[in-house]
Amino acid sequence: MGFFSFTQELAMDLGTANTIIISDDEIVVNEPSIVALDRNTNKMVKVGEEAKLMYEKTNDNYRVIRPLRDGVIADFNACEQMMRGLIKNAQKGSHLFSPSLRMVIGVPSGSTEVELRAVRDSAEHAGGRDVYLIFEPMAAAIGIGQEQQEAGMDPKDCLNVEAPEGNMIVDIGGGTTEIAVISLGGIVSNNSIKMAGDDFNSEIQEYMARQHNVKVSERMAERIKIHVGSALTDLGEQGPKDYVVHGPNRITALPMEVPVCYQEIAHCLEKDITKIETAVLSALENTPPELYADIVRNGIYLTGGGALLRGLDKRLTDKIDIPFHVAKDPLLCVAKGTGVALKNVNHYSFLMR
Repeated sequence: MGFFSFTQELAMDLGTANTIIISDDEIVVNEPSIVALDRNTNKMVKVGEEAKLMYEKTNDNYRVIRPLRDGVIADFNACEQMMRGLIKNAQKGSHLFSPSLRMVIGVPSGSTEVELRAVRDSAEHAGGRDVYLIFEPMAAAIGIGQEQQEAGMDPKDCLNVEAPEGNMIVDIGGGTTEIAVISLGGIVSNNSIKMAGDDFNSEIQEYMARQHNVKVSERMAERIKIHVGSALTDLGEQGPKDYVVHGPNRITALPMEVPVCYQEIAHCLEKDITKIETAVLSALENTPPELYADIVRNGIYLTGGGALLRGLDKRLTDKIDIPFHVAKDPLLCVAKGTGVALKNVNHYSFLMR
């Protein structure tokens, strides 16, 4: 970045759980979507990783907010401040005056006009001059294609969103699960449900309270999910070790230690995963038969943080009878795709101004 550079290009995956910013083909920011504000002045105190450390641990002087809920901006002011803070982190080097930004941002495919407008307004307030939006499943598909090329696959076999063949993406994020069939650079049938990582967490919180009488925070539920989360009750040798949860007893408030095994979590997440299965089936129902044949041949791609749930691909493959492939780097797929879209802004017709 020069002293006098006037435009800076950023690709942003604005997620419910994490926000990733790519500039010049490299990931410059990969932080939780959390912002800490001072209660009296409403000014930003910390953002990202530092704000996450304050989450659920604050006193009355601070509010720590997750501005996005269910993939949608829930707190406009906080979101704007968070974007501003993260963009500032992304701008390394000294500028005489702040450059005007050209941005491509990933948004959920089920977004209404109003929700898209909110994202665009937030970005413009945070300094974006040219703001393009791209649907997340589309970005994820481009990202998977990019990964396959980097892995040295034959370009003919790589996922190409502009080719006349059907590809299906299931992107399980923090707030929404996006399911889309893509062909010829457009989304043919999509299904976006508000059932994803955050819902898994609250389900685990409820389960721990009901079953073990122990109170756990949202962050603790997240840790349980990462350590022993599973979609299958039998993982064989690959099963993780039990995870010990510390927390107060719900009734007596005395400290408790509860070991949790992955079978319990698999039972507890059963309902939620069934909802995802149903959504995938309903998206397949609305798929034209020609594209359906392509999908059966190519398999279905799983991306997003939810794709890391142990045994999820196997469970979905057994249920739906189409092979599911987990992307190589599921958390970064959408961000990489937005990065590629940023370089081809004039070439890709599916970017929304």
